[in-house]
Amino acid sequence: MPDIGGYHEQLQRDSQFLCSDQRMDTELVDRLVLQLNRIYPQILSDKEAHRFRNLSVPTEVRLAELLNHLHGKGDEACHEFYRGLHIHAEHVYSSLPSRVRQREMTDPKLTNNVAAHPEKHVLNDRGPMFFLSCFSFALGIAMLYYYGEGETLRCTGPFLHCSAARLSKGAKDVLISYAEVGKQNN
Repeated sequence: MPDIGGYHEQLQRDSQFLCSDQRMDTELVDRLVLQLNRIYPQILSDKEAHRFRNLSVPTEVRLAELLNHLHGKGDEACHEFYRGLHIHAEHVYSSLPSRVRQREMTDPKLTNNVAAHPEKHVLNDRGPMFFLSCFSFALGIAMLYYYGEGETLRCTGPFLHCSAARLSKGAKDVLISYAEVGKQNN
């Protein structure tokens, strides 16, 4: 989607950001130049592509010259540059000032360059050990309820002692005393 002023004006506004962004490294600039040269030779001829890929010139200078060249070629050349940037470096493309502004205009939830993230609902922030201790407590109570009479309580005694290991002091005392009382009754 073009910005209100078209790709020509959009590239003019984004040029300073692109030239100062560290993510626009030599490899990325070379890929963009090659794409424009191979797919759209009317935008970037072989001679021009060779000039913009010259490694003896710093990347920032080559990028600034490329952007000026594309700006002079018109709206279609600027549009193809943006397409190439989107294909080869989406993280750079999405952080362009014109793209950020465009997202803010289309989505009223975004304000002050802060993205609206859906709320994360946390049911329990105590971690897995809390879950395991609650589970072992519930399992211990279930074992006492179903197998708590007669001979079977003697078999569950060691299990209750082990399951009470990670419980709180009160829960641990209840399980252990219940197991001890069951042993004494038999």
